[in-house]
Amino acid sequence: MSNNPDWQARSLASVWHPCTQMQRATVVPPLPIARAQGPWLIDHEGQRYFDANSSWWVNLFGHADPGIVSALKQQLDLLPHVMLAGCTHAPAIELAERLSARTQGVLGHAFYASDGSSAVEIALKMSFHHWRNVGQPGKREFVCVRQSYHGETLGALAVTDVQVFRDAYHPLLLQAHQVASPDDRQARPGEDAQAVAYRAAHELENLLAQRHDQIAALIVEPLVQCATGMAMHHASYLQRVRALCDRYRVHLIADEIAVGCGRTGTFFACEQAGIWPDLVCLSKGITGGFLPLSLVLCRDTIYRAFLSDDVSRGFLHSHSYTGNALACRAALAVLDRFDSQDVLGRNAHEAAVLDQALQPLMAHPSVEHPRRRGMIWAFDVKAEYAQGRFAEAFHLAGRRHELLVRPIGRTVYLMPPYVLNDDLSRWLAERLQATLHETLHQTVQAHDADRTHQPPTA
Repeated sequence: MSNNPDWQARSLASVWHPCTQMQRATVVPPLPIARAQGPWLIDHEGQRYFDANSSWWVNLFGHADPGIVSALKQQLDLLPHVMLAGCTHAPAIELAERLSARTQGVLGHAFYASDGSSAVEIALKMSFHHWRNVGQPGKREFVCVRQSYHGETLGALAVTDVQVFRDAYHPLLLQAHQVASPDDRQARPGEDAQAVAYRAAHELENLLAQRHDQIAALIVEPLVQCATGMAMHHASYLQRVRALCDRYRVHLIADEIAVGCGRTGTFFACEQAGIWPDLVCLSKGITGGFLPLSLVLCRDTIYRAFLSDDVSRGFLHSHSYTGNALACRAALAVLDRFDSQDVLGRNAHEAAVLDQALQPLMAHPSVEHPRRRGMIWAFDVKAEYAQGRFAEAFHLAGRRHELLVRPIGRTVYLMPPYVLNDDLSRWLAERLQATLHETLHQTVQAHDADRTHQPPTA
């Protein structure tokens, strides 16, 4: 059997890895994973790693979950795939019905795709096309929140404000309006998270008052802006945003790709604000981390605007694997788990256990802005401690402590699968603290070495 270095060499010779500067990958090669079970990833030499970010936030109930595996095996014998243009099948129908029911029928139709960026593209196009169909073609502008992330296809990237992703492609992008983030880390002296939310919503109000006749939609990540560093905000922001979109006749698009499926403590993050958007994007955890699937749920008022004998008024967007039967069946198995077990209640219990176990870490002098929303934990390492290649150093130290964790800049976060128990929660906190201590020790040593080798100043 080949060992880890063999697989690493073959991967570097043939695979272009995502979100990776491949020049640096020759120094820090990818970790070869041979198999996975529950929260554990196992490499080709038998070393295990706790999947602390759920394999990019997709895995809900652990790897190789028997219930989802069984559902997929049954579907595989019946119907792996059929095109959804002119055909239909039970998994796609049942999934759309059950997700709509979770919105109390407010969002009545599901349009399927394969990944999060595609879902965002669909929502943007639906919004613009809706306004055109109802006689307002001038509503063609979009609004996003500063530091937001919605994907890396060109439409999604246009409403993304993470410079490392979008700068190179700026000349290709539609120019969207940007408004203040409600990130509660931005609180001024005497402000709380609700005050930050109010201030951010006020900036949006000023823009909509001026440009609502040209603006089609606002897109937001409810409660947590994930890719910018798990920036969390008060639910009152969503309430104000919903009211403003209603007042100015602007669609509200909720990007729940990362925060849906229970990550924030409710199945949809918007539930915590008591509002429903006009369109919601889902992906990542919807299949439990088994297969690619995304979808957009929309209000019936949007759907009805496309009904016509004129084919050009129809929504003709399509993907070859739209509504893939296997992926939809996996998603149904995920919903079965939420329906048959108290997933959210169990998560709340384990979150409290992990909160308690993380207290010493969150009180460390290098740590600022400790925060949690549902099953998402994050803290920032103060800039003076996060020297050099901090995120890379933390990732490598985590491997030595049986953790797979990928900080975002100087933000360290946990988004584990929903399989924690009390002992595992305490183990996770202990290993994360050990990883931080090792990383800080290494970065201080590297910083001191750099200073030692600096030439004397004049």
